[in-house]
Amino acid sequence: MNGADDPISARSTTMTAESPTLRGAAWSRIRELFALEPGAIHLNCGTVGAMPHAVIDTVDRVTRHWAGGLGDVYPPGNYPDHRAAIAKAYRVDQDEMVITHNATEGMARVIHGLDLHAGDEVLTTTHECYSVLSNFNLLRNRIGISLRTLTLPTGYEVRAEEILDLIAAAITPRTKVLAFAGITLFTGTRLPMRALCELAHRHGLITVIDGALLPGMLDLDMRAIGADFISCSGSKFQCGPLGTGLLYVRNKIHPEHNPLPLPTFWPVISTWYPMQGSPPPRTTTAIESDNMADYLQSAGSASIARGAALAAACALWDEIGRDRIERRIMELAAHARARVAERFGIEAMYSPGADPRLRSPLIAFHPFRKPEDAWNVNKIHEFTMRLQREHRLFTRWTEFDVVGSPHQHYASRLTTHIFNDFDQIDLAVDIMARTAEEMS
Repeated sequence: MNGADDPISARSTTMTAESPTLRGAAWSRIRELFALEPGAIHLNCGTVGAMPHAVIDTVDRVTRHWAGGLGDVYPPGNYPDHRAAIAKAYRVDQDEMVITHNATEGMARVIHGLDLHAGDEVLTTTHECYSVLSNFNLLRNRIGISLRTLTLPTGYEVRAEEILDLIAAAITPRTKVLAFAGITLFTGTRLPMRALCELAHRHGLITVIDGALLPGMLDLDMRAIGADFISCSGSKFQCGPLGTGLLYVRNKIHPEHNPLPLPTFWPVISTWYPMQGSPPPRTTTAIESDNMADYLQSAGSASIARGAALAAACALWDEIGRDRIERRIMELAAHARARVAERFGIEAMYSPGADPRLRSPLIAFHPFRKPEDAWNVNKIHEFTMRLQREHRLFTRWTEFDVVGSPHQHYASRLTTHIFNDFDQIDLAVDIMARTAEEMS
């Protein structure tokens, strides 16, 4: 059965009919591929993306195909072909790629599969997603690990060296794990992932990255980052269905990327793990000794449609060109950053801007004139809701610790993606400035 006839193939989508032209297609045409509400401005892919029409069609078609329950759901449930295709897009192998339900599930599987014991220290930050901190806290309560959190610096002028020095100074002989967000969801700070992993290598640490925001935004080489684990969302910038995620589990040793031995890891949710005995010893080379991703992927029956649709979204990105997508997203982000600075002032910005190494398309800022409104959660919530109700402008508010402040700060956050354009951003920033002035 070829891809055009296979109901669960990532290639059997209407979006690929003219795929050779997508690489050079105008962005206005690419915007038409997405199921966007007319007249709305979607600047919140940091929370959830907009699905392409063909991804929605894939969910529907594959669900209908399997609705009768007469097919064998177990071999397809491991998604071998989809995992291999997605892994290739991110420059890793099928034995290192798992399709999960979301980044939270992936992080939980990793955190509770680590071979940690009472007194072992995990070093992370206060700017991590709630699901990361809650799972490490669960592990602290359960087995007595030590959880140490650092507050990252914020603001337009932050430099990568500040973050590296902060984390390097906090590592102790008890530290076993370094966990951090690739891009923080609260301020949009793009952490220096490779440099932090190299720091971890020098200290023999396991590295766990919350990469929820990375796929679909960056032209990503997961192996070259040098981490042991990267858990990602499939429904944010990758624009797959809700309930999809990606999990990279390092399963072989490439010394140029990560020279450390593979960490002991327990796939705590698995129907594929041996019922008797043990798996083969973990490899010490670039050839895997067993398929760790299979252990994690196989957990009973699964949504075939979910895996097929996520693979279809990834295939579309490959056709447009992931390098091209990253450039476009960052061009739009640079424009948005400049417009926010112009209307609200650089001093209002929590997201880095001066250091290009830390920039991302998530831009967080204080929209109000009074400094004390930065810790008024009711006001920032009402601001966000007014943008939605009155202008169909979809953004998000975030909350995070700020060094030296006795209060958590609340910010407005916008994000840019390939279905946005410069005029939309200009209009959105103008609306936000007017609304903030009205509320001031």
